[in-house]
Amino acid sequence: MKKLSLTAMIEVSFFAAFAIILDFLPSIKLSPSISISAAMIPIFILAFRWGFKVSFIAGLLWGILQIAMGDAWIATPLQAFIEYFVAFACIGFAGLFYRPIQNQLRTGNKKKALGWIVLAVFAGSFARYFWHFIAGVLFFGSLAPEGMSPVLFSFLANGATMLGAAILCSILASLIISSAPLLIIRKSDVGLQTQKRAS
Repeated sequence: MKKLSLTAMIEVSFFAAFAIILDFLPSIKLSPSISISAAMIPIFILAFRWGFKVSFIAGLLWGILQIAMGDAWIATPLQAFIEYFVAFACIGFAGLFYRPIQNQLRTGNKKKALGWIVLAVFAGSFARYFWHFIAGVLFFGSLAPEGMSPVLFSFLANGATMLGAAILCSILASLIISSAPLLIIRKSDVGLQTQKRAS
């Protein structure tokens, strides 16, 4: 397995810390259990910039930082593991779309790149909130309104949060990448591409 470069690890630390900062900003609260935030944006930027492995590690680090800073809602150790280790790391699934996003941007097809970016954001959001849904069913069923099943309650709460966050992050990511595509194209890659064209 290829080792991560020092640059990648520095960016993992920086962007995970940036996600924590964004998480402290006020979010859009639709109800006590539905809160929409743009805090996943730094992890998505890494996913478009480096791919799955780097964004997976950054998401995991963000989850660990949530616990370390006392910003986690912990009911049991297993719930904490699912929601702050597994779920946050799974945001990295957006990185599976790294190659088509990079290819479209490098060939100047910004519209197609933005389409892939939206798809990647929804994939990473779904992967994360699937695990929050599982944790909601297993550990927070008692919070469901009287007469509502824990499964439906968790589906509605986490589904609405996932959809809202995915839409918000898609809009922001599209605006950011549209105005600054070089943010996700690394300098070393640009140099490599120039050399290939010259040869």
